[in-house]
Amino acid sequence: MDMPPSVPRRSLRQAARLGLMALAATMGAACTPLSLFNTFTPTDPALRSAVNQTYGPAPRQRLDVYAPRRIDGARPIAVFFYGGSWESGRKQDYGWTARALAAKGFVVVLPDYRLYPNVRFPEFLNDGAQAVRWAVEHGPAYGGDPSRVVLIGHSAGAYNAVMLGLDGRYLKAAGVDPGVVKAVAGLAGPYDFLPLQGRETTNVFGQWMDLSATQPMTFARADAPAMFLATGDADTVVYPRNTTRLASALRQAGATVEERHYPGIGHTEIMMAVSRPFRGKAPLLEDMSVFLREQSR
Repeated sequence: MDMPPSVPRRSLRQAARLGLMALAATMGAACTPLSLFNTFTPTDPALRSAVNQTYGPAPRQRLDVYAPRRIDGARPIAVFFYGGSWESGRKQDYGWTARALAAKGFVVVLPDYRLYPNVRFPEFLNDGAQAVRWAVEHGPAYGGDPSRVVLIGHSAGAYNAVMLGLDGRYLKAAGVDPGVVKAVAGLAGPYDFLPLQGRETTNVFGQWMDLSATQPMTFARADAPAMFLATGDADTVVYPRNTTRLASALRQAGATVEERHYPGIGHTEIMMAVSRPFRGKAPLLEDMSVFLREQSR
């Protein structure tokens, strides 16, 4: 967009950054879809290659695909799951995240999935597994390598990604070889939250008879996909101990895990750090991208 000659571009950029910082302050640490970022934040150079592709019959079983602008050989496929306490979120609000990952060299699949109260555990995991199946089957058409899949998620989406990586039953039931998942990145995820406390987890998981089967901690094992587990030490929504405990369990089992704690970063801010205006807050995007690329070679 052309700028009025009377307004310096640098001043406008600074004003935009200040506006986003004000927005961040009003959002606080609440678990939100960060949807306003999709409208106001500058985005990374990437292609939105497909919109509203169907991976199941339900209205929310749809996904978008983002790809690097230049494809020079098959790229790893990244499936990103957003958060929202398993009861909110829309893929169209996370295009900025998908573009950031695509600009780092991934073909990105960005699915919606069914939410509470329409479904409870484990149906959103079944949706995630079906989205991974779609990625494996259709990813090559967008430049992706179906043998090199990585899963990424934030908050409730981190739970989804990590559970799909650790408990292979969901992928197997969807007709996917769990071995295609080379690595998982969980950002500020809940992995160890028994006994159930609070409305969200009680509503979503409380009906399940074997609650241990709902916990990623239960499935820590030596042959797990490589795990990048990150949190902010100022997170008061999903406490950092979730990351610490799962990382410790994976290490004790003999799995590959990289654990990152970013100082002064809260629950929403860890996702903000993926966006261009806030990357100075924490090197999350670079740390995560380097790990996932190395593990998916």
